[in-house]
Amino acid sequence: MKPRPRSPIICLVTDRRRLPAARGGDGPACDALVELARAAGRAGVDIVQVREPGLGDRRLLRLVEGIAAAVRGSATRVVVNDRSDIAIAAGAGGVHVKSGGPPPMRVRAIAPAHWLIGRSVHRPDDVRPAEQVAGADYAICGTVFESASKLGRRPLGVDGLAGVAREASLPVLAIGGVDAGNARLVAGAGAAGVAAIGYFTDGWRDPGEADPQDRAGALRTAFDKGRGLAYF
Repeated sequence: MKPRPRSPIICLVTDRRRLPAARGGDGPACDALVELARAAGRAGVDIVQVREPGLGDRRLLRLVEGIAAAVRGSATRVVVNDRSDIAIAAGAGGVHVKSGGPPPMRVRAIAPAHWLIGRSVHRPDDVRPAEQVAGADYAICGTVFESASKLGRRPLGVDGLAGVAREASLPVLAIGGVDAGNARLVAGAGAAGVAAIGYFTDGWRDPGEADPQDRAGALRTAFDKGRGLAYF
């Protein structure tokens, strides 16, 4: 069994389209993402992954610059989906490579020192060959449970996540429908943490919605309760 981090790794994955501010267009939605990232930095979220398909290069660059500035001074790292060029230009802390993208080691060869590199995985075969994950710092595995962002995709379930975690030589974060109600299950399956979209973004800035600090705290509490579950 691989040693697990004493605290779960928490990653907030952005999606401007799921924010209430999206009703006003990309400008207000991106502004709201910057404020959400600022709150995530105060909450001790470890990683903010900027995942904004369909956003033009100029606006994406401004968004990543704004998010990087918003979390400056905190321990939160900012990574950008696929776009190493945008991440470098914006002063982000790394990049997230999609499944089927370039090998992380190839990205590492051109990356700034101390960059954080993540990799998306979906099954044990994605992590079993060392070259698939060599150079990456962590993997995000999903979809674990039914998720609004992946409608129609058959979820892996806890057993599927456990199979990936057993094979992986690096920390695995669970994504897809993960929240404080089921985080203990992914902890028991061997995950090192959680990546979430809707758990943080849905309802952000709506009256009565929980602050990211409350949500991150609830995830940590639930995750810690699940560490005693045995899948290994």
